[in-house]
Amino acid sequence: MVTVYDVPPDRLIRAVAEKLKGNDKIKPPEWSRWVTTGVHKERGPEQDDWWYVRLASVLRKIYIKGPIGTSRLAADYGGKEDRGSKRYKARKGSRSIVRKCLQQLEELGFVKKDKKGRVITPQGQSFLDNTAKEVMNELLKEKPEMEKYVK
Repeated sequence: MVTVYDVPPDRLIRAVAEKLKGNDKIKPPEWSRWVTTGVHKERGPEQDDWWYVRLASVLRKIYIKGPIGTSRLAADYGGKEDRGSKRYKARKGSRSIVRKCLQQLEELGFVKKDKKGRVITPQGQSFLDNTAKEVMNELLKEKPEMEKYVK
């Protein structure tokens, strides 16, 4: 059985983002067009579909690291802040973006709250595993020699 751990993360996140784009319940917030993703960034994202990619990435992180809270997720999306002639300093990403992503994923039924943070539901796990299976099938068409990695 193919799981999230067996496929390349970039391909999985892109495939999940494409599936989430087709869902009518998910709408990027109005402010997502001009927002920066953290205090360490000077410009906003250049991709038009960055919101769906972030949703897919947050869902994958919850699958792998769960239970996980908003502060920890924001730290995962952080980076180095340029402070001029001073040393760089680690900064967290936007917690508002993480919260809105989690709210939308909860609305879909992929994530639920727990005492220790957010955890993935069986429905969310099934969704990610099925997408991972599709990604693995695409990889096998491109590179048949990867058959030995599929159990």
